[in-house]
Amino acid sequence: METEDSLSILHVDDDAALGALVETYLEREDSGLDCTVTTETNPKNALTMIRSSETNFDCVVSDYSMPEMNGIDFLEAIRETHQKLPVLLFSGEETGDVAAEIIQAGVTDYLKKSVGTDQYTSLIRRVEHAVDSDGSFETGSEVKLSGVGVIGSDERFERVDETYASFYGYESEELVGKHWSELHPSNEVQHIRTHVIPVVQRGGKWTGQSKGLRADETTFTESKMVTALDGGRMLIAVDEIDDSGLAERE
Repeated sequence: METEDSLSILHVDDDAALGALVETYLEREDSGLDCTVTTETNPKNALTMIRSSETNFDCVVSDYSMPEMNGIDFLEAIRETHQKLPVLLFSGEETGDVAAEIIQAGVTDYLKKSVGTDQYTSLIRRVEHAVDSDGSFETGSEVKLSGVGVIGSDERFERVDETYASFYGYESEELVGKHWSELHPSNEVQHIRTHVIPVVQRGGKWTGQSKGLRADETTFTESKMVTALDGGRMLIAVDEIDDSGLAERE
């Protein structure tokens, strides 16, 4: 979504001090993000604002752990009336612990809170990407992204859920420690290194289709989303799709 006007961003966090800090960084003239930030500490009040005919937010940035309702409950309530409103979770929760829940709920993006000002620079980039997205982690196909894995800075799997592992013919514990390239044919590895990883390393998100390699050496077409996490890590969500649905890569 693009707009010629200043963006209107709603930030929801029960920590009022952090809310004020986020508002300051996003609204700074040198942030590169022309926006006005509304800060709310109560997610129920935030929902009322979102559903009001008097407000029209371009993006919502929300914490995960909040009283009244957590970030996923808040997101699901938003989706009841605003299917395409970009919602970015900015939270201290360990990504691997909530990754599957995040993907299934249809959040636009996730950024883990950290120490220092670099996190606000990353947040600005993520907000820009979120506003330009279609509002969710969906790939544009009819397939849901149901398997989730987290890759460390060494490009090896740190966490893999059972669904993710099953697509490739493994148990989840068998994939922990494996390099991601072992799950793709060699020509696909080159494509991922050239076209996918650079996008993610710039703080972006890549969605599309690629070829997966099973343990029995057979291949399949996968719908995939890859997004950057903290510390050079990556979150990957996949699902298997019929080969007839393979689209030309962008």
